[in-house]
Amino acid sequence: MRLFLDSSALAKRYVEEPGTDKVLNLCRGADEIILSSLCVPELISGFNRLRREEKLSLPRYRALKRELAADVEEATIIDLTPLIIGRTIACLERAPLRALDAVHLASAIESMCDLFLTADRRQGQAAARLRLRVETVGFSH
Repeated sequence: MRLFLDSSALAKRYVEEPGTDKVLNLCRGADEIILSSLCVPELISGFNRLRREEKLSLPRYRALKRELAADVEEATIIDLTPLIIGRTIACLERAPLRALDAVHLASAIESMCDLFLTADRRQGQAAARLRLRVETVGFSH
């Protein structure tokens, strides 16, 4: 199975929260993990927010950053290209999405993934409208 994770789902690989077990199980069963190039800065932003809130120590932050880098090395990365930007615009015109969520959806469509995984209810609904096979895990919005 070719599994696309948006940032909200990918974060559950590193931070224990509702949906983490499901994400880990789906990742273990995937033949290929696909990510948007946006995942790294989005996750690093989230990790730093947890550091500011004193929910993540500096050593743990560094360890998570290394884990993320190793996982990204193994993943298929969909870069932000003119084609993805065009698909993003089409997604924005078809569904009420935030810009970065639309980039994830456009990247998933371009990747021809078998499953789109998100923890964002609105993004999951938009993914279904865009004819992606989608599963949601825990909800961030």
